Amino acid sequence: MNDAKKYTRRHFLQDIAFGGGGLIIIGTYGFRILKDNSQNLIKAISVNFEKCAGCRTCETACSAFNNPILIDGEKMNSLGNPHYSNIKVYHFNPDIDIPVTCALCEDPPCINACPVSPDLITGRKALYRHENLTIINDPERCISCMQCAKACENLRGGVIHPNPETNRPEHMCTLCDGNPQCVENCPFGALEYIEIPADRELANLAPAKIAERLIEKLYNLNV
Repeated sequence: MNDAKKYTRRHFLQDIAFGGGGLIIIGTYGFRILKDNSQNLIKAISVNFEKCAGCRTCETACSAFNNPILIDGEKMNSLGNPHYSNIKVYHFNPDIDIPVTCALCEDPPCINACPVSPDLITGRKALYRHENLTIINDPERCISCMQCAKACENLRGGVIHPNPETNRPEHMCTLCDGNPQCVENCPFGALEYIEIPADRELANLAPAKIAERLIEKLYNLNV
């Protein structure tokens, strides 16, 4: 496990909930899924709610990396319009900020909902899981039915947002070639990799539901 951080009671109260209520499972691209059969741990990304200021720097960093531009033939990060980010920060009152991105579900409802028949060679639908665990859309096979977005909406409050012109799914996490820029550029260190139980609390919940649980825990309020 090397220098990976251990999951503590403090993490349980303040660091849980990422990716619509669950925690992103990091795949290849320099990482591998870490599971300890004796403790049932996985390596994942968490949010420290004591440190998260809701500044949306994660959105800018994500957008800049995943929407590059060409300058004199050289590909460079864009200015980082948060509108095009694959991570979204939701704000709630009392003060709770919930960064949300694709949770890379073990049994993705978005892929299950895709009506396109699996390719006879690859076995892939129009929406499929890449070998690095991210969710990919094949625009040449996509029929723009938006069923994937609806399935994601029903389970997680919606992290897949169809393009307004093509209706094709967008904003699935890419893991930024194995170095998630949301983590790399968070100015307050609110995002980090930790080892966390696979059966963590708040899995598969939408942002509003996560906020309800955290407000109740941190503010002793029932919402």
